[in-house]
Amino acid sequence: MEKIWCIFLLVSACAGVSFHATLHRGDALLTTDAHWYTQTLDHYATQDDRTFSQRYYEFTDYFDAPNGPVFLKICPEGPCVGIQNDYSAVLAKRFGAAIVSLEHRYYGQSSPFKTHATENLIYLSSKQALFDLAAFREYYQDLINHRTNSTSDNPWIVIGWSYAGALSAWFKLKFPHLAVGSVASSGIVQAIFDVRIHLQVAESAGATCSAALRAVTRLAEQGLKKNSMSTKALFNAEQLDVDGDFLYLLADAATTAFQYGNPEILCSPLVAAYKRNEDLLAVYAKYVKDYYIDTLKSSINTYDQKHLKENLAAGDHSSDRLGWYQMCTELGYFQVAPANSSIRSALINVKYHLDLCSNVFENGTFPEVDNTNLYYGGNKIRGDKILFMNGSQDPWRHASKQTSSRNEPAYVIKCQNCAHGVDMLGCPQSPPQIGGNTSKCADPEVAQAGQRLIATYISRWLEDANGSVKYM
Repeated sequence: MEKIWCIFLLVSACAGVSFHATLHRGDALLTTDAHWYTQTLDHYATQDDRTFSQRYYEFTDYFDAPNGPVFLKICPEGPCVGIQNDYSAVLAKRFGAAIVSLEHRYYGQSSPFKTHATENLIYLSSKQALFDLAAFREYYQDLINHRTNSTSDNPWIVIGWSYAGALSAWFKLKFPHLAVGSVASSGIVQAIFDVRIHLQVAESAGATCSAALRAVTRLAEQGLKKNSMSTKALFNAEQLDVDGDFLYLLADAATTAFQYGNPEILCSPLVAAYKRNEDLLAVYAKYVKDYYIDTLKSSINTYDQKHLKENLAAGDHSSDRLGWYQMCTELGYFQVAPANSSIRSALINVKYHLDLCSNVFENGTFPEVDNTNLYYGGNKIRGDKILFMNGSQDPWRHASKQTSSRNEPAYVIKCQNCAHGVDMLGCPQSPPQIGGNTSKCADPEVAQAGQRLIATYISRWLEDANGSVKYM
């Protein structure tokens, strides 16, 4: 679901960047050496003994064995090709932590089935994924004990960003005895039926760039009416038979610039063309093809409902269908155009999303967002020792928790290009910076202060777990 999932996490795995089999510590990944865990298919059916192989990674170079902490770094909803060298690696070195990452069920090479036909997707949910993490945590703790001839539990801290950030918070909520703390970076814990992310995009863009983007949308809509094929050809998107799919592509391409800390790449040429009364659609098409498609490796297929209906469990290429399934059944996050002054086309409405869900899966598929929020608490979640970090320019921060409550501190890192996952990924967020480097943030000191807060809370949690041991 690169329409949203890769908009959530436009990083190496999602963007299709390939890595060499062996990487050094200074590169994008700490390790690509995969291991396998035998996972239960249905954690809610004790009579069902079916299992599947789930891929995971471990990085223990910094591990202060036998008693050091373990960071359970939750892989996002896409192929997990290794452990990313972001700010969590800096934290692991500081605290002497091992890092382990478990690939999300169904994604990448961790699919229980050979096909992703709709009837085979019933075990794809955040609830099953949380049980996967809990079962794996117990397995890996036993593995540590075996390796170190120890009998005591290490202190575990769960870390994730975006949807994985929500899983991080939910894990600490549902399995409080299995972790001493949780870092939810841009954690989208509030399931929303019709999320209005383009309101934040318009605010972040400013008046002139927003006006130019609205003009682009109008020109695209007019072009579709006059000559649909030639308009789509400007973007190399002739394959998109459904006009709504094409307009979704255009909207996502704009969102990405703000969501991942690259606003000037979009706004500078667009505003210049807008002021000179040039062909805005051609300028925007160049941005989409050069940056969104060529640089970020986004795929037109992601927006093609014909592609979304393909059900082969084909690793990297099946993530779009899987992500949409989670949205269409559990999480919502339908990116519906607001009623007034919308950057996104008004054709991207509730009906478009529900029609997509019915077409791609089966008639009547509907996201149970109320049940999801009732189960987890939404942005009113009440857990313990869960830290929420957000970026001020992130269109998705309104689906996160932004107000602190008892034992759940929440912070917003404020700067012009501080957006989705800035605390972990640095600036810009795509591509992610080695070690979460913040030197390219519009206000590096603010971003660094946010990162220091994470270290402070982890230190407190570890001190609480270990008594007199000091980590600062």
